[in-house]
Amino acid sequence: MAALTEEVKKVWDEREGPVVLTTVNSENIPNSIYATCVGLFAGKPVVADNYFAKTRENIQNGSSGVILFINKENKAYQLKGTLEYHTSGEVFESMKEWNPEKHPGHAAVLLEIEEIYSGAEKIL
Repeated sequence: MAALTEEVKKVWDEREGPVVLTTVNSENIPNSIYATCVGLFAGKPVVADNYFAKTRENIQNGSSGVILFINKENKAYQLKGTLEYHTSGEVFESMKEWNPEKHPGHAAVLLEIEEIYSGAEKIL
């Protein structure tokens, strides 16, 4: 599994607005959420589970995931891969450092990147 490329990490650091995290349930019905509490761990994106319901259920049932975000020029990037749900350990503790205290931070969801796209262009 890969980390963000240097090019995409730079765009990630300068992204605009929230990211969109998409999972699927056992019937392959997608569920998308906006997430503002996001960071990186070892070059991989992490989303804080502050108020997940369907998303948490999908991840715990083995859903893969997509994180979608845009840069300042409105160019879209998609990060695709498997999701890990951490309720303790290094990834979780890292999330607790940047997740605002007003949010519960139940868990940290790490995306193990398998593919990166910018529009139709495959970067990784």
